Amino acid sequence: MPSRAPNPAEPDAARLSLLYAVVFVEIGIAMPFMPVWLNAIGLEAQVIGLLLALPIAVKIVATAPLLGLIDRGVTARRLLVTGSLALAATYAAMPAGAAIGWPVLALLIALNAAAGAPLVPTIDYLTLAATRRSARLDYARIRVAGSLGFLLANLAGGLALNALGERLAVPLLLTAFAVVASAVAVTSQVEAPSPERPRGVTLPPRLPRTLWLMIGAAALIQASHGALYAFGSIHWSAGGIATSWIGVLWAIGVAAEIVLFAVARRLPARWRTPYRLVGLGGAAALTRAVAMALVGDRLGPLIPLQVLHGLSFGATQLGAMAAVSALAPDGARGRAQGTLSATSALASVLATLASGAAYAAGGGPLAFILMAPLALAGLALAALASREAFTPPRL
Repeated sequence: MPSRAPNPAEPDAARLSLLYAVVFVEIGIAMPFMPVWLNAIGLEAQVIGLLLALPIAVKIVATAPLLGLIDRGVTARRLLVTGSLALAATYAAMPAGAAIGWPVLALLIALNAAAGAPLVPTIDYLTLAATRRSARLDYARIRVAGSLGFLLANLAGGLALNALGERLAVPLLLTAFAVVASAVAVTSQVEAPSPERPRGVTLPPRLPRTLWLMIGAAALIQASHGALYAFGSIHWSAGGIATSWIGVLWAIGVAAEIVLFAVARRLPARWRTPYRLVGLGGAAALTRAVAMALVGDRLGPLIPLQVLHGLSFGATQLGAMAAVSALAPDGARGRAQGTLSATSALASVLATLASGAAYAAGGGPLAFILMAPLALAGLALAALASREAFTPPRL
């Protein structure tokens, strides 16, 4: 009888946290400052819009197939190392590509998006695998390192742009952090046990209906943030809120998310089920969308509304991860993780496009209130999933 490969060593929370931190630092530079760099190299607004939309489209298509490679035997760490190195190479080549012409730059951005698509869901995959193997580990406390890295990158990135200039700082920082991420992945020694498929089974296992409902619920709730992400700052500024306060408002949202991740394990066990967490996130998102439509230009109410981000985003994220960990069958966990990421990206893109049309037609109140049905639909799907999960099968 052939001997089975030994299981990986006891998971190390610090190494997983470091992986999150270095990857989210790169995201925290790219998300706010890549548009600044594209503008600094002299591209027209229409081209910038196209180049910013391109990575989202690529990730929608590429994430699930790339994560599915894990179910076929490609190790998660190899996916992280390869993706990070490809990120570094494409970031480094972007200034030269832009000098040749924006179509070349577009190709590099598409390749960059494909390389980066599996990084965060792969770390999620590793972390969920680790929490299943060790009861002492907690996904939320490990994941909080990513939120901290993102926040610090936002702050430090602005200082770096002021010191080095926009044209140099953005590609330099992104390339450097992608190299650091690949080095951390190489030396992290974190891995998940190889997925096993029962003997005689050739087709990959299907994702259960309850998991599909939870994926849809989480995607819709996260998509309900689309109007806020796209037009929140614009709406606040038009309402007379100072730029300094706009930065504080966004920081409050991230801080609330960090606090929830830090204390999530102290919540009563009945509130840490996937269904309760996603339902809590949906209720917070619904409240936030309606309130933003009514008082979203007043500083006083905006402070508690931004605190709700800890639930509308954070609780939804934790619930979605708990659903994947509990409901995805062995041999399909990578595909489940990728499907969640791709579905969320698709829903968010559609919601952002709809909010843009609504903002043009009726301003912030119309854009924000149109997000409420998404949150409500997500809440309904979570309730349906919970009902299915706890309904005994009929004889």
